[in-house]
This record gives sequence, structure tokens and C-alpha cells, in this order.
Amino acid sequence: MDTKAIEKFSVEARRQLLNDVEQRLYTYGLDDAGRAEFGPEADVVRGMVLGAVEKGQRLELYRRIEEEGSLPFVEEMAYTWFNRLAAIRYMELHDFLSNHVRMLSAADGSFDPECIRAASTLDLPGLERDEVARLIQSGDDEALYRAIIVAQCNELAVSLPTVFGTVAADALTLPGNLLRRSEGNVLFRLVTDIPEQSWKKVEILGWMYQFYNSEVKAEFFKSKRKASEADLAPATQLFTPEWIVRYMVDNSLGRLWMLNHPESRLREYARLEDPDDRLMEYYIEPDEKHEDFLHVASPEELTFCDPACGSGHILAYAFRMLMAIYEECGYRRREIPELILTKNLSGLEIDPRAAQIAAMTLAFCAREHDRRFFDRGVVADVRVLQDVRVDRDALSPKGRLREKKDLLESLEHLGEIGSLLQPTSDDIAALDAELASGAGSLFASQVRAEIQRAADSCRALARRFDVVVANPPYMGSGNFNPFMSKWAKKHYPDSCKDLCTAFIERILTMLNAKGHAGITGTNSWMFLSSFEKLRDKLIDDRTIVSLVQLSVHGFKGVAAQVCTAVFSQSHTRDFKGSYIRLNDFDHHSLQKPKALEAIQNPNCGWLYRADASTFHDIPGSPIAYWASEAVHAVFVEGKPLGSIAKPRQGLATGKNELFVRCWWEPSAKSSQYACPSIDIASAGAWKWFPYNKGGDYRKWYGNNDYVINWQNDGAAIRAFSGSVIRNPSHFFQPSITWSKISSGVIAFRYKPAGHIFDVAGTSIFADECSLQYLQGFVNSSVIGIIASILSPTLNFEVGQVATYPILYGSESQNERVRSLVSTLRSLSKSDWDSRETSWNFERNPLV
Repeated sequence: MDTKAIEKFSVEARRQLLNDVEQRLYTYGLDDAGRAEFGPEADVVRGMVLGAVEKGQRLELYRRIEEEGSLPFVEEMAYTWFNRLAAIRYMELHDFLSNHVRMLSAADGSFDPECIRAASTLDLPGLERDEVARLIQSGDDEALYRAIIVAQCNELAVSLPTVFGTVAADALTLPGNLLRRSEGNVLFRLVTDIPEQSWKKVEILGWMYQFYNSEVKAEFFKSKRKASEADLAPATQLFTPEWIVRYMVDNSLGRLWMLNHPESRLREYARLEDPDDRLMEYYIEPDEKHEDFLHVASPEELTFCDPACGSGHILAYAFRMLMAIYEECGYRRREIPELILTKNLSGLEIDPRAAQIAAMTLAFCAREHDRRFFDRGVVADVRVLQDVRVDRDALSPKGRLREKKDLLESLEHLGEIGSLLQPTSDDIAALDAELASGAGSLFASQVRAEIQRAADSCRALARRFDVVVANPPYMGSGNFNPFMSKWAKKHYPDSCKDLCTAFIERILTMLNAKGHAGITGTNSWMFLSSFEKLRDKLIDDRTIVSLVQLSVHGFKGVAAQVCTAVFSQSHTRDFKGSYIRLNDFDHHSLQKPKALEAIQNPNCGWLYRADASTFHDIPGSPIAYWASEAVHAVFVEGKPLGSIAKPRQGLATGKNELFVRCWWEPSAKSSQYACPSIDIASAGAWKWFPYNKGGDYRKWYGNNDYVINWQNDGAAIRAFSGSVIRNPSHFFQPSITWSKISSGVIAFRYKPAGHIFDVAGTSIFADECSLQYLQGFVNSSVIGIIASILSPTLNFEVGQVATYPILYGSESQNERVRSLVSTLRSLSKSDWDSRETSWNFERNPLV
């Protein structure tokens, strides 16, 4: 799907609708100044006499705005009309409307609403024939069209209540000039800007949701503020590429069905309108024929949940797969949609608007297969998780609920933590007991209603499912607000560094025994030391069934380290999972075809089979599925570098522009480029000393560019409040060093005595004999491979380097290495000193 037109329309439609709703509020004196001037019961507003209906509508909106605030109300009405109008457009193009008349366009696709010409025959609730006749007679097409749109929304409110509700007072906020053919009319642009071809698949609604929020998301990250509850949904939404959705669902829901029914012809199922659009294209055949799995006899037994469902993209594909499963089991086609929505699919979401779209998406999926679905009164199980504030003082003095302070606090922030909340059976029992004890007249109805909401939400969150699939929110802990930061550390200590990783841990608790989970998220959990305990849980207690590691640009328009994986809730010993590595195909357009190629041709070179338990061979247990047996052997047989030498971080001045210079900037008389000891530096005769700041990729010797003010033992730096002095006892000692952050492979350089080193110029200290051998080993191709495993993000931390395995040969072999290193240092030094940027430069070698 070409999303450019959808993106342009959605972004500009948001701006226009916000402006249109604000204008409507001004017209009816519902803006802040207008409410103060005219009050709630006004009969005349800005010279306009209000009829009885308009007056009642205005009064209702007045009260809502006073309660919600003007800005939230404007935003709510803008996106509500956006959703409604997009839904009507989708339905008219798919002939889902009951009158089979286009509401926004003509049959030829132009912006010439067919409903105006058919107004006298339309059967819609609230559309009075006498009033229609009067408007037709008067030629007031604008008023007639407005009445038709409102009536159409009210009819759809019965079958799609989460999106349409009952349009009563809302009608005042519907933009004016709906028939105007101009850029300022959202309806005109909805019809003319987005090609009808783009409306064929229901996924368009999800794309529209993402693009509608794109400016809000960009503003949040630009502001660098901590995420409030209102920020979370727009800041973390990311529409999942369809091939990733298919991979996750094919290898979780599809896999579970195929394990139970190997005779199934699910892989042969295709959409009637597109025979090439098949299910199970991304299915990876199980290696283990005797794998223990969850037994499912009937499709009605399958339960599937997306705990961060957004606009329902994942649920829509799961619906399609379930449809195929039911059909091959002999169910009648028109009965299946209701069964799927009432027995199989569930969604959880913190954003009410996203939940609206998800419910609508599933309704459209159902209507595609059941012409009478909208008459059946079936609503998708998509629950919005919103804050529940219970007045603690109103609770029973001796009740258990009063003592559950953590639960009550979590419920107060439920719209923020969402599915991460894990209520226990005791929590639910306490809520039920409070409801039972509050039957008397002294029990406030409002408190009872809030407790009932809390109980309902907790029951939904306590459910377990056969399959859970999600692309959960991504947000690093640096963006958490104080509550979220504290709460995540308490409840998810092993995964609290990112919302995504906390969701990985949470999702695996939502599964029935032997259930399957499909998850897309940041791949930081695979490698970083802060997630080692989480990795241990996944390796030792669960099973990594398969995993696809995307390239940095695997998502269109986003540079991110992302993977998608399928886990089993139970642990299978000696299980070899399937791993696809797409790092070498660094463009979003290559991810899908290369993943498919790996599945179809396992010998392609980028599909690997690995037993996750072997990841423990490597320090930190990174998910290094591509590591060869020889690499594993090196870790088993070698000695950690940290046991031989001392990798150390250096100082941080806190403000380099005050204390650091390029060596040619200060006077040579005040600089010492070959200081042999810290004692000489402390004597105060010189001010500037060589400073190791890492630098560009270079092996053996070089990158001697900077000096630091270390006069009088660094008195000025020590006095500066932002400085951090680390490992001063190692200053001026010989070392080998590397750049902490690199754009390529790691490289180690020799620093003779006389340097101070900083946090980016991390260094290793040992005696000269050991340094020579170590430098040879760590600059070898073997360590290049190992570094790519331990530091795949090209951020080479001290702790990682300390775990590099070092092997020794015979003494003659070791001496040979030291001799070669000495020669390489000398050659590299000569090369460095041949440049004018070296403080040892004498003349150009060509002269």
C-alpha cells in the first residue's frame, strides 16, 4: 500500500478538524470566553437565536467542556469526527451501508454525495421525511447533507457504538460547509486525496491513525520532556509492517493449530479477491516432531489476545486466520465471524481512539463474511484500560481492599501502565468483597461504580490465553515520568529499562501453559547487560521458537534496532530455534523478501539453528545465535581478559571546552607530551598533558590529538562540580586503548607512559610484556567476531571487553606475537608521526 497520500491527508486533516471544531465552539459560545460571556442557559449566542434542540445540545456540551477542559474536548471531537468520516468512507466503498447509497461521493468517485439525490428515499433514524422534503424544496443542500450525515452516524451507532455512539450534542461540533469543494473541507479531501484503491484493505484505518498522531509524536520527542499519561499513546504508537504481523501470527496461532492438526490445509488458504495473498507464508516448519505442545481440538477453544492492540492490525490478520481454521473445520461461513469475536479474539489498549479503530476494524472484517453482521449486536472484545480512582476513605474500614495500597495506586495510573498491571486472584477477591460489603445505603454509588470498573479491568488483565501477539510500546526509561519509573523498577526489575522489554516479560505471564507468544520490539534485550536476568528467564524457563533480527533500517522511516520473535510458554530442552539475521540487508524494502527467502531456503546463509541453552557459554548470555561452535569453544577454553589485565574507564571533565584542547592550541612551553609519571605532572611545572579521548578507527598507535589541563594534579578539574575522576592511579601508565563508540569494528592502540585517559578512551593496563601479547590478540579477526557478538550496537563497554576470551599458545608462539606487535606499533607510529597533526612531526616523508 502506498501510504504517501494517506499520510499527507491525515496530518493535514487533523489540523483542519481541530480548527473546524474550535470554530464551531466559538459560533455557539462554547469557547472559554464564550462560556464566561453567555453562560450555560443562553437563548441567543453571538446574535444567533437557538432553537430548543440546539439549546439542549449546547447545554450538554457546555457541561462536558467544563468537566474535561476546552483543549481535550476539541482534540476528542476532532479525532472522533475523523474516525467517523473515515469509517463511512470505508463502508460506502465496500457497500456496507444499509441503504447502499454513497454518503461522501458519487458512483464515479467524484465528490458529489449520492445521498443528497437519494435523500427522499433514505431510511435512517432521526431523518424525518417532512424535514427532508422541506430542505429539498428550499434548496438548502448544506443543511440537508448535515442532517443525513448525523442520521447515518446514529444508525451506525447501534452496530459500531465505540466509534459512533449516539450523535446528539456532538452534532454541533460537526464542521460546517461540508459540501464546499476546497482544500479547507476535510470531506472533499477525504474523497479526492486518497485513491479508492487504497481503501481495499482495512489496514488503511491503522495507517490513518498513525499518521494522524505523527505531529504529536514528533512534538513530544522534540520537547524532551518526561512522558505524561497523555503522551504515552501518541509517543509509542508504531504501525507494524504487515509481513511482521504475518510472521508473528503464522508462527504462534498458525503454528499451534498446525502442531495439533498436521493434516490442515491452512497454508493453501488464499483470499478470494487475491489468490496470491496466502496465509502461512512466513511459517517456519518445526524441527521437533515430538515437541510437547498445547492440545486444541476445536477452533472455538483457541484464545488470542493483543495486549497493546492499537488500531487492531494484528487482530485483523488473526481474524483472517481463524476464519480459515473454522472453515476447514466445516463451520458455516456466516456463523464464523460472531464466534471469532465472542470466543477467540481479545484486545487491550490505553488509547480510547485506537480502541475505537480496533473494534471498527474487526467489525469490518466480520461484515466482509457476514452480510447481516451489523444486525447481530456483536461488539468486539476490545477493552480500554483507563484510570480508576477509588476514594479510599469510602472503603470498608476492615475490608481487604483498603490495605491494598499498591493495587489502588496502580489502578489510579491504569491509563498509563495498561496491560503491565498483573492483578492477583487475591486482588480480585478483595474488589469483589468490597462490592459485596457495600450494598447498604451508606455506600456511595460513585465509589461502587469505580470499584466495579476496577474489578472488570482486573478480570480482563488476569485472563490467560493460548496465544498472545503484540508490537508493544517502545520507550526507554529515560523518558519515564517519576511514577512510571518507580513503578516499573518495583514490578519489572529485570526489564524496566524499556516499556517494550517490560511487555515481553509481562506477555509471557499472560499465556496458558505451553501457549505461544509473538512479540516485536527493540533487540536491546538480546545483548545489553541490563537485560541479562531477563535473557536468563527466556532461555531457562521459556523456549525461543524463532526470531528475526531486522536491520537498523528495517522499519520504513525509522532507524532502530528491532527484532521479532515467537516464544513458547514452556521450556523444551535441546530445542533448536530458527533465527533469521537481516543485518546485512539494511533497507526496509529488503526485509520482507529476504525473510521469505530464508524461510523457503534454509541454506541461504542467513538462517541459523541454535539451542538457546548454548548462549550461556558466552558471558552475559547474549542471544548470539550466529556464533559458530569454534566461537563457543573460545569462550569455554579462554581466560577472560579482565582476569589478566585491568580494563578501566577514565575521567569525565564535565565540560571539555574548559579543560581540553587540541595539542597545538596551547603554548608548547606549558605542555608536556611525554610525562613519565604522575609525580612530575603534580609538580606544577606544566599545565597541559596528553589526553586520550578515543577517536577514529585506528589500530596499533595514534590518535594523539588532545591535551588536558592537569596542572597541580588537576586542581581545576577536581574543583569543577560536574567532573568525575576515575582511576587516577592509572594515569600516565602505559596502556592499550580503544574508542568506546565506533562506527565499525573495534581497534586497539598503544599509549606509552604519559597519558591521562577519559571515559571515551577506555584503556587496559598491565605490564609491557602482557600488553604486547594482549594487543596482538584483541586486534585479531577472532576478537573482531567476538566484539560483534558482545557489542552489536558498536558501543564497546569496559565490562564487555573484560569478558573477551584470551588464548595462549606455546612460549615461542607468544613471543612471536609480541615481536609482530612491536613491529606493527613502530610502523603505525612512523605513519602517525609523518603527519603534521602529530606533535612528533619533523618533516613530510616525501620531502
